[in-house]
Amino acid sequence: MMLWGYGYAWPMIGMVIWNLVWLGLLAVGIWLLIRWIAHTAATRPRPPADQPSAMEILRQRYARGEIDTTTFEQMRERLEADRERQPASHS
Repeated sequence: MMLWGYGYAWPMIGMVIWNLVWLGLLAVGIWLLIRWIAHTAATRPRPPADQPSAMEILRQRYARGEIDTTTFEQMRERLEADRERQPASHS
């Protein structure tokens, strides 16, 4: 005959405690992973949104007379060739 007293409950309580410990460790690990990803994303350098593109700077320099037509055309062709070689960004 088996008695259902405290002697039977202690192993069950121990299993529950160990399960809670493992769940806690898993939760802490997920929390740390999320913080690391957020920190990595926050420190990644991004181009400023308010700065003009290279092509716009080139046009401004040409308009101010800083470069001649031949230089403008060569640099414009080089910028357009670079843009065609770069993959499209999905941002």
